[in-house]
Amino acid sequence: MVKDMIPVGTERALARRETNPFTLLQQEIDRLFDGFGRNFPAFATPQATMPRMDVSETDKTVEISAELPGLETKDVQINLADNTLTIRGEKQNEREEKDKDYHLIERSFGAFSRSVTLPEGVKAEDVSAEIAKGVLKVTVKKPAPRQSRQIDIKTAA
Repeated sequence: MVKDMIPVGTERALARRETNPFTLLQQEIDRLFDGFGRNFPAFATPQATMPRMDVSETDKTVEISAELPGLETKDVQINLADNTLTIRGEKQNEREEKDKDYHLIERSFGAFSRSVTLPEGVKAEDVSAEIAKGVLKVTVKKPAPRQSRQIDIKTAA
């Protein structure tokens, strides 16, 4: 059950543990460059623009929180299809400063999409979301467990 709720990226596949030393080295180099790109947007990779997400589970709900600094309700969309909850958004930020000695214009744009596989049977009306101080919180009510029933077997006459 918990495996189903691990956030997946755009490839919709979970990473498996790699043992090839060259692949491990490549992954570590990619990780270092991703971290470097966060501090310098010009070098950022698409994965660096992905919001950080936490997924937790209680007896009755699945709770998802995503860090979306600078985004408002109008900038974010949440969709539920085939037990997959998708959070999409786009950030458009522009800042302009004029001073005696300089003129500065900074723009940052970026779209993202994150998906989480939910338990089977979740209905759209059981999903609620709110955004406050740059954090989106999505609460999903778990469906009732499926009931099993013993079937009596009759003897053919």
